[in-house]
Amino acid sequence: MIVLKSTQDKVLAALQSVAGIVERRHTLPILANVLVRKTGSAVQLTTSDLEIQIRTTAQLDGDDGNFATTLGARKLIDILRTMPGDQSVSLESSAGKLILKGGKSRFTLQSMPAEDFPLVQESASFGPVFAVPQKTLKSLLGQVSFAMAVHDIRYYLNGILFVAEGKQLSLVATDGHRLAFASATLDVEVPKQEVILPRKTVIELQRLLSDKEGAIEMQFASNQAKFSFDGMEFVTKLVEGKFPDYNRVIPRNHKNIITLGRVPLLASLQRTAIMTSEKFKGVRLNIEPGVLRVASSNAEQEEAVDELDIDYGGDTIEIGFNVTYLIDALQNMSQEMVRIELSDGNSSALLTNPDDNAFKYVVMPMRI
Repeated sequence: MIVLKSTQDKVLAALQSVAGIVERRHTLPILANVLVRKTGSAVQLTTSDLEIQIRTTAQLDGDDGNFATTLGARKLIDILRTMPGDQSVSLESSAGKLILKGGKSRFTLQSMPAEDFPLVQESASFGPVFAVPQKTLKSLLGQVSFAMAVHDIRYYLNGILFVAEGKQLSLVATDGHRLAFASATLDVEVPKQEVILPRKTVIELQRLLSDKEGAIEMQFASNQAKFSFDGMEFVTKLVEGKFPDYNRVIPRNHKNIITLGRVPLLASLQRTAIMTSEKFKGVRLNIEPGVLRVASSNAEQEEAVDELDIDYGGDTIEIGFNVTYLIDALQNMSQEMVRIELSDGNSSALLTNPDDNAFKYVVMPMRI
């Protein structure tokens, strides 16, 4: 039986869309496989790591009929990548073996039974479906994901908080030293829902979402989230735990405000970062009327000083920051100008977009 027959680019695209979560080495060998389920001319591909499950349905011709098996996902992709994009490839089942053919090449592949593949048990109590343009969600994730913690023992920080309420969707990420907040307006009103998406899910969504106008539908349950877009269905476990109260972290009414070009500030920080020590990525900002001075030094007693002219008439402030935290934020913004709000040298700073109140970035100072 011919399970599927199509061009290399179509088969590869379908496989790559689900294979991002597949680990090459796994305690359960079958989780290195993709579940291939054929119904008529439609082929459904499913992968899982027991916490995330991704499924896509593609029209990949072949013989009509029903068939299911599992195959090594990475190996299949590695083979297909060596073939030209317009080449016709087919997967055939014959005498209990699976054979992948392309041009004059043929590969006999090891399979494992479809019934052994551990599918994620979907929650029975998903909340209402709501949708946002893929482009919007991709942008929101890009604005906050860099502030997620990595392997923090406070496991609820290793992900992003999703808050849907009324007509607003807000995303928040923090690692305890900095916090990023971004929000967008929904077309429909939704009841209040708060969930924490795991880091791996966030990275996978960023990989899969496109900049097209198409919508992504979302549903949340107490322990799961479900996303549907572009013929794909993405189910993920949620992180349990209480996310910090971000509203208390975001400072209000700072009296010292500087608005300056994002690109010149980023370039200045990148220059002075060269002279920071590997361990302490600290830079000092000296702010006084008309000038912002950025300085750094290291254990070899090397120094860097850079000056920017600014339109500012507030207090004189000296404050230290981890330069990486400032660079990360500025690189993930796209607007021309950035607004920095400060109280004094010991309080957190707030970075925002002067033209758009939907993005806020809080960074704690460091002693230098």
